[in-house]
Amino acid sequence: MHVKELLGHKNIRNTVIYVHLEALLFSGKNDEFYVTVAKNVEKACKLVEAGFEYLTGEYEDGGKIFRKRK
Repeated sequence: MHVKELLGHKNIRNTVIYVHLEALLFSGKNDEFYVTVAKNVEKACKLVEAGFEYLTGEYEDGGKIFRKRK
């Protein structure tokens, strides 16, 4: 019910779909990732287009961390 409220669903059936998909996608034992750093917007856009997800904020050197499942 907490997830239902967070997602703003009116019907629990919609939430169950997302919970089921999450279980299918992330229940495997493959928790290995490719990790890379983008130091500019152009590289960040290319990483997102290649399926990488943004992880965390900006560092002193201006880099942002991205990851993608192996």
